[in-house]
Amino acid sequence: MREAEKQIMGDAVTRITGWLGVLALGGAVALGPEAALAQTRAAAPTGGVSGVVVQRIVIEGTQRIESETVRTYLSLHEGEPYDPAKADRSLKELFETGLFSDVTMNQDAGVLTVKVVENPIINRIAFEGNRRIEQDALEKEIQLRPRVVYTRVKVQEDVQRILELYRRSGRYAVSVEPKIIQQEQNRVDLVFEINEGPSTTVKRIAFIGNQKYSDADLREVVETSESAWYRFLSSTDSYDPDRLNYDRELLRRYYLKHGYADFEVKSAVAELSPDKESFFLTFTVSEGERYRFGQINVETTLEALNPEVLRAELDLKAGDWYNADKVEKTVQKLTDKVGTLGYAFVDVRPRVERDPEARTIGMTFQIDEGPRVFVERIDINGNMRTHDEVIRREVSLAEGDAFNTAKLRRSRQNIQDLGYFEKVDVTNEPSPTAADRTVVKINVAEKSTGEVSFGVGWSSSVGALVEVGVRERNFLGRGQDLKASVSWAQRRSQVDISFTEPYFLDRRLKAGVDVYALERDLTDESSYDYRSIGTALRLGYNYNESWSHSFRYNAEYTDIIDVDDDASVYIRNQPDNTVVSLVGHTLTYDKRDSKLNPKDGYFVSLGNDIAGLGGTEYFVRSDLKAGYYAPLGDWLDWNPAWSLSVRGQAGYIVGLGKDVNINQRYNLGGSNLRGFAAAGASPRDSSTDDALGGNWVSTGTVEIGVPLGLPDDLGLSGRLFSDFGMIGRPDDFDSSLIDASTSPRLSFGGGVTWVSPVGPIAIDVGFPVVKKSFDETELLRISFGSRF
Repeated sequence: MREAEKQIMGDAVTRITGWLGVLALGGAVALGPEAALAQTRAAAPTGGVSGVVVQRIVIEGTQRIESETVRTYLSLHEGEPYDPAKADRSLKELFETGLFSDVTMNQDAGVLTVKVVENPIINRIAFEGNRRIEQDALEKEIQLRPRVVYTRVKVQEDVQRILELYRRSGRYAVSVEPKIIQQEQNRVDLVFEINEGPSTTVKRIAFIGNQKYSDADLREVVETSESAWYRFLSSTDSYDPDRLNYDRELLRRYYLKHGYADFEVKSAVAELSPDKESFFLTFTVSEGERYRFGQINVETTLEALNPEVLRAELDLKAGDWYNADKVEKTVQKLTDKVGTLGYAFVDVRPRVERDPEARTIGMTFQIDEGPRVFVERIDINGNMRTHDEVIRREVSLAEGDAFNTAKLRRSRQNIQDLGYFEKVDVTNEPSPTAADRTVVKINVAEKSTGEVSFGVGWSSSVGALVEVGVRERNFLGRGQDLKASVSWAQRRSQVDISFTEPYFLDRRLKAGVDVYALERDLTDESSYDYRSIGTALRLGYNYNESWSHSFRYNAEYTDIIDVDDDASVYIRNQPDNTVVSLVGHTLTYDKRDSKLNPKDGYFVSLGNDIAGLGGTEYFVRSDLKAGYYAPLGDWLDWNPAWSLSVRGQAGYIVGLGKDVNINQRYNLGGSNLRGFAAAGASPRDSSTDDALGGNWVSTGTVEIGVPLGLPDDLGLSGRLFSDFGMIGRPDDFDSSLIDASTSPRLSFGGGVTWVSPVGPIAIDVGFPVVKKSFDETELLRISFGSRF
């Protein structure tokens, strides 16, 4: 072949290679760095290193990018010998810039020709098919932007980001396909075509290896919930890998809290159904044996520190069930106490002495001097809506403080307990500026904090009811709680609006305001109705984890209406309109494991109110409440579903210079004394049977939770109870005209609660055992309500 023909053929091959690079943008396979290297090596003359000098470098194919920019990435220079290794390195560096879709090099007779095909510029980015996630959220998730160089690698990375965003919202059947539309001047429009698919929910949560606690019990522990039609406003039934890891931690903490020190989650498997519409979660657990605390000691290597001084901080007793939460709290209390004694750098570590045969865990708290490290700064990331200060005020450490690992762990728990985040990571890293400094890093992933509730139901007290409510627990990202609810019932209608600021004046003061309106039909009990509208101001704080104190001011206007013509003379003589202006407080000592559904622990609460700071009513009222809860099955090695609760309440009200109105007095019967009708054991007019109330009352309940032996999936639980109570005789009424007795009343009974798909339904059957002839009884009491 003649030299001219060879040259023509070489030029044709070069053009074809360039065209292939351009076609790669439309979906063809572009030449990668390896292919380009191979082509360059093939184009280099055999033995090109020997004596071939690069006399000239020619740059071809540039449009937006200057030729000199290309030259800066070349390891070959004019006047230097041609080196294939340098040519290979130059190709790699040009490809790594991300500016070019194809690069080729050809050396011929000392002329090095570098041909490039530029990646296009993104003109516009669009999303199609996204209905569940707004475009703004998608734009924040991807890295590519208009006027940025298009590369296939970055597009694929953004596709994965979009997929992950949808998966976090519970859609695993989603697919994303990127499309490009060629525009003039080497620009492209990038379109992400999204097929969201159905929501991927959790259809079933199962547990393997659990003996002491049923599947139903453990489902209450984990945050993920099984899908149900009434959870359409909740996201907890959507599968989330991060939430699954958190559920493992919740299970571990639950068992360790109840004495199972060897507990372990062997695996947590999420299986996606073939139709990709639901997940099946299976937790495999190993419960191990249950342990009690053995001997509890305190030791220290710090000079002049007497361990006996610290024994008062120990909230652990030998013989009690092992509780990892109490161990952690004791470490924190010891750390704080030693700090107040002048030791800023301490390391408190519990040394465990396990006795498998006796099933006891001895605990020695070793207090040593800790490393002298200070907190340089606290970095917070991931909070898109929640203000930094809301998170920072839950951190037990401040910038400049002595670093303490116990406080770091407590900080993580405090942030997690806010309920605003799906994921909380709190770690520390050495400072890059000083050896005695550390940087605390807090990474969070937010979750929805808004709630909408809708309820329907029926109860013996108010009849059929409907309730609608909305709540935002993190209002405007400030950690404030705003809620409103409206309820309608046959014998009661109510509107409530409440706002709570948990850090009033930037201190741990919980302040709030309530506005409410209430209309109540008491025709059956006392032959009248009443309406009231009022407002309340609240301020509370915690002395520590057990003691809390709250103060309140309440102003209420009440209108007595629709008084029956044949109502009691005492009711007809009551003023039609009253205004109550009172201040009060409540002091509480609470050691329960849960305030909503306690199974263990106790509480005592004392409240006092005084009315007369304005208004028309003048009285003093005191209320004492107490309760004790115990896992009866754990005591007797029975089914842990057996439980015991003992609750009591006593109240007293006395007028200041005038009588107490009937609507302010106490009543006995109904919810506080099952087996008796509402106000059925209260003092009443002997001629009209209207309940008049009493100036003091005391009630008590002993209740045993009883397993029914039915499958846990049915959601049925039973109880046996005994209620008792006494109520005072009104001193200002003519005793010959009323039926009243201060002697005790007593009832026994049983009940069943069904956690139905539409909410809990409670049915109680009560039998009065000790009663008076004028008391009104009630055999069956039903409470049917739902909130979802």
